[in-house]
Amino acid sequence: MSSAAEDFDHRQVSRNHHHTHELPGGLFLRRARTNDVKGIEALVAPLAGERILLGKDTVTYFESLQEFWLVVDPQPDGSEVLAGCGALHIIWSDLAEARTVATSPDYRGRGVGKAIIRQLLADAREIGVDRVFCLTFETGFFGSLGFEPIKGIPVSPEVYIELLHSTDEGVAEFLDLARVKPNTLGNSRMIKYL
Repeated sequence: MSSAAEDFDHRQVSRNHHHTHELPGGLFLRRARTNDVKGIEALVAPLAGERILLGKDTVTYFESLQEFWLVVDPQPDGSEVLAGCGALHIIWSDLAEARTVATSPDYRGRGVGKAIIRQLLADAREIGVDRVFCLTFETGFFGSLGFEPIKGIPVSPEVYIELLHSTDEGVAEFLDLARVKPNTLGNSRMIKYL
């Protein structure tokens, strides 16, 4: 290994990638950390109970933690209140899902959801994804961000066949498969072309 490679500070790159970014109104946008999983679960639980979002096992949150962005409200004692969360889940080379998007009732109307979705879309562009879909009841919210209802199945027949191998329920709903119809939440499929 060359001395240049040895001198490269990988920790600095990791720290910058997980940097906290200030939003208007004193809130901050940051990547999720392992100690955030319980808070994400608590934020999602009432929405899952109302069948607005799908409930997930704790292990699933840990497995997908690197997909999550959070908006937090720092408190004077150094703690944080979780205001919202959302994740970008890659489905195919040019396709991803905005999932587990939730805002605390105490923070609705403050731009939390928009900040999260805009970050997910920026991440999608950065990694080469040019379409992001969501499964949502909040069609007005996502429509205001440029999402539109999905018509048909917006993938080629070859990709469709490959996606049939996925065990992910979000992919099954995206494909509009009959097997998920009895279990779906009744939400709308929407997509944004980047």
